[in-house]
Amino acid sequence: MKHDVNYTMLADFYELTMGNGYFQTGLKDRICYFDVFFRSVPDGGGFAIAAGLEQVVHYIQNLCFDQEDLDYLRNKGTFSQAFLDYLSTFRFTGDIWAVPEGTPIFPREPILTVRAPAIQAQFIETYLLLALNHQSLIATKSNRIVRAAEGKMVSEFGSRRAQGADGALLGARASYIAGAGGTACALSELMFHIPATGTMAHSWVQMFPDEYTAFTTYCQVYPNTATLLVDTYNVLKSGVPNAIRVFREQGITTGAIRIDSGDLTYLSKRAREMLDEAGLSDIKIVASNSLDEYIIRDLLTQGARIDAFGVGERLITSKSEPVFGGVYKLAAIEDEQGRVIPKIKVSENAAKVTIPHFKKAYRLFENATGKAMADYICVYDEQPDFTKPLELFDPEATWKRKTVSDYTARPLLEPIFQQGELVYKLPTIQEIRARCTREVDSLWDEVKRFEFPHNYYVDLSEKLWGIRAQLLDAKKHSKD
Repeated sequence: MKHDVNYTMLADFYELTMGNGYFQTGLKDRICYFDVFFRSVPDGGGFAIAAGLEQVVHYIQNLCFDQEDLDYLRNKGTFSQAFLDYLSTFRFTGDIWAVPEGTPIFPREPILTVRAPAIQAQFIETYLLLALNHQSLIATKSNRIVRAAEGKMVSEFGSRRAQGADGALLGARASYIAGAGGTACALSELMFHIPATGTMAHSWVQMFPDEYTAFTTYCQVYPNTATLLVDTYNVLKSGVPNAIRVFREQGITTGAIRIDSGDLTYLSKRAREMLDEAGLSDIKIVASNSLDEYIIRDLLTQGARIDAFGVGERLITSKSEPVFGGVYKLAAIEDEQGRVIPKIKVSENAAKVTIPHFKKAYRLFENATGKAMADYICVYDEQPDFTKPLELFDPEATWKRKTVSDYTARPLLEPIFQQGELVYKLPTIQEIRARCTREVDSLWDEVKRFEFPHNYYVDLSEKLWGIRAQLLDAKKHSKD
């Protein structure tokens, strides 16, 4: 099911004022190149996960101003009638390249590039960043949580704590891409085919005269999928004993219990012992209660007997670092002869100095292991000879270089739109999820550490490094 809401007016107002300015000054058809990239990985991680491209595609396809939009803009008294007339037939006619969803991504490399007339390229900034920032953030956090669980099932339980309906729906989508096994959100299954799962709330147990009756009734209604919440009153004194009694009376051997509070390590160990002693070794134990990757890792290190995790607010909001930080920066323009002119943004903050030009990006894989060893960024018109050793230039250093050999190069950015037409076949969510698993597996374990991960190389070609150095030197000596 496609998310078909027209978000054309979900734009920062300055996109419109700049557009009107470009129109009035004859720059509306100036071809521009913008890059989406991010500067740091959330939670100090070694990599992020790209997500949100499908929503970008739907946005571009639905991009148009209706009469209500035009009336609103006219009433602002800010825009020329000629500009409003232009907007009445507005559509995107440019080109977009992007990293496929589910791909590990690293700071400062382009994850989406736009080539389009100035008004169009400028106008789409807000929604592109919104879509990519949000889902990449949740996918990145979810992948950390899934890896902490060491193969045990993780379900996304966060809808009620999400920032709005789209936060819940698209957060569930991003978490599934990154490896979560399901969601508590029923609408996410309808829209995105993510398995929706659920058990019971404490209110179910409280609704009945006692815990035993509540469990009995639930198992009678759901004999094949019963998961009993055992911490409404006392986990070990009543919850687990009542669950055992009901499972045995009903002949249920493949259900589960859920613990939602208390010392999860201790309680799960004791519950496992009690279940096993009752001959219910196939009954699973599910844990929830404000979990994240660090708590899950600690629980498993401590020997917790937990088979699956329900993770809510700390996943769906990426509570520990709730901003992804992707930006949209001009990288080049075309002059009247069609020549590509690189542009750079400089700053006293070195991390904010951009990598100029219309670029290509490649991921280099070590032939001996199949592991990703570096990303290589070059100018659009370079034709690297990947059959030979390749010299990589650190964008932050004047001297640091790295030479790689015995590798295979794969382009990172794929064409999505050409002259406004979609040329990319959107993969299914299952295909995106499989890509994510496969691509994360291609990273060295050192890159996947939660604390102090290995610094993955994102380096430049010699030509691109030289162009950037020249532009920086020219800005340094200019009076601008």
